Amino acid sequence: MKNKRRVKNQNGIANIYLVLVFLVLYAPIFYLMYYSFNSGGTMHKFEGFTLDYYREVVADTRLMIIVINTLVIALLSSTIATIIAVIGALAIHHVRSRRAKNTLLSLNNVLIVSPDVIIGASFLILFTIVGIKLGFTSVLLSHVAFSIPIAVIMILPHLQDMSPTLTDAARDLGATRRDVLTKVILPIIKPGIFSGFFMALTYSLDDFAVTFFVTGNGYSTLSVEIYSRARQGVSLSINALSTLIFLFTILLVIGYYYLNQRKSRTPVQIAEPVAEAGVPR
Repeated sequence: MKNKRRVKNQNGIANIYLVLVFLVLYAPIFYLMYYSFNSGGTMHKFEGFTLDYYREVVADTRLMIIVINTLVIALLSSTIATIIAVIGALAIHHVRSRRAKNTLLSLNNVLIVSPDVIIGASFLILFTIVGIKLGFTSVLLSHVAFSIPIAVIMILPHLQDMSPTLTDAARDLGATRRDVLTKVILPIIKPGIFSGFFMALTYSLDDFAVTFFVTGNGYSTLSVEIYSRARQGVSLSINALSTLIFLFTILLVIGYYYLNQRKSRTPVQIAEPVAEAGVPR
């Protein structure tokens, strides 16, 4: 009885803590969203409901081009980074030496925890030395580079959980290396690949520090544009733009959650490499 009461009290404290954390995190966002509908033009007093700032955002052609640039960079960089991360995770997984594997993982993790300012400045120096003009290419390359370690971290646990007997059995039954990869390994690690892709996508959409160093003149992404506009003064069009980005991010999270739930209900079906390879059973 005492144990039940203690557990109940602990759950109550944990729930209160979570509520406080969510309030601290979400209250400024909801405050910003609330005043994006204020006809008064300030964030001090709500005078009336209006959608003028949203119309202003949609009518801004330059801003729409920046939105398209941001989405293209995010989708392209996350796709390239995920493909490279799959290859990298497979390479790390097949390293025999424990010391070498730990070294590779540590190098991968160092890139994740390194300050964005340092990474951004490093890319700026590198692109300047190599002669790459700052703009679309430099932003894409930098986003691919910082997204790869994140995707590797998401994919590698699925490889480590995979039983080695599956690949051995497939090879014993006549499957080629390609069959083992495409019909055994990739279906098993598919949840990790999707997780890595979505994480890379959100990091790319969200990144400001690295992008700020490598955009150059005449090219911008949403995070850099919002920063530039905020420096010029408070405008509720920034609130409207931030609200739209926040809602888009929520949609991404819901989509990712829906895909994960759907996959967890469906058992992983591994194709039969033997039959596909034409080997009689």
